[in-house]
Amino acid sequence: MSLRLTILGCHSATPRSNAHTSSQFLEINNDFFLIDCGEGTQAQLRKFKIKFSRIQRIFISHLHGDHFFGLIGLISTFSLLNRTTELHVYGPKGIKEIILLQLKLTKSWVEYPLYFHELSSPDSQLIFEDKKVEVFTIPLKHRIYTNGFLFKEKPLPRKLNMPAIVKYPEVKICDYQNLKNGKDFKTDDNKIIINAELTLDPPEILQYAYCSDTAYDENIVPLLKDIDLLYHESTFLEDRKDLAEKTKHATALQAAAIANKANVKQLILGHYSSRYKNLDLFLDEAKNEFANVALAEAGKEFKISN
Repeated sequence: MSLRLTILGCHSATPRSNAHTSSQFLEINNDFFLIDCGEGTQAQLRKFKIKFSRIQRIFISHLHGDHFFGLIGLISTFSLLNRTTELHVYGPKGIKEIILLQLKLTKSWVEYPLYFHELSSPDSQLIFEDKKVEVFTIPLKHRIYTNGFLFKEKPLPRKLNMPAIVKYPEVKICDYQNLKNGKDFKTDDNKIIINAELTLDPPEILQYAYCSDTAYDENIVPLLKDIDLLYHESTFLEDRKDLAEKTKHATALQAAAIANKANVKQLILGHYSSRYKNLDLFLDEAKNEFANVALAEAGKEFKISN
């Protein structure tokens, strides 16, 4: 079980030559997800050698340009590359209308199956799952309807403890799946051998949460409890806390406070305002509240395995 996060862009507002808007590529348990798609995302995908064909699901947090203006370009490029596999887009209500109108007016209809999953619930909800991964929304507090996303591995079956199993000849190969599923074993004379004696715990599940534009909001803490990795926007420092409150963004210190209250293992800061030239100031401010913190930067990877 493994998780690898690649930062494609992590700055706010407008793209610049050395500052790319929000987008991330997540690999978790061999599933692949694109999270937000700011302008220039496809150029960043090429730069960091991420195969376009791997992207089957795109999650858009909200309909501000620095989080989705790259989407129509990427969808069109997929068509130019003769894509045939399905593409699923998850985002706020309205995203389907925007993209389809762009395709219509430019006569750029795609030949591959394109599906939109529009979101409008103010509560956290499960929006995708397969045999390996679940994805939940994280309702955020911004100027327009916004969600973060929580990516969770599904638990693996329990591991067979073969040195223990061989002590019980009555345990047959046909019983192994029940043991993996957590069931106790009953002998022919009705003796119960508890599952924990015959199996080992599987690896702990890995969890990653992406919290894009949001004001400080402790309501999200229960959704983030004990996760491995948290990306939380930190558009401002405390010197502009007044502006953060006005625009419904967060400061580095506030992001660290959320990480601390949720007991996450590692915090990543991003979505920096261009008014700050020294990003180390974000790191210094956050470390006053939470120790294990890192700065997002384009091309940087975060890897976790167990």
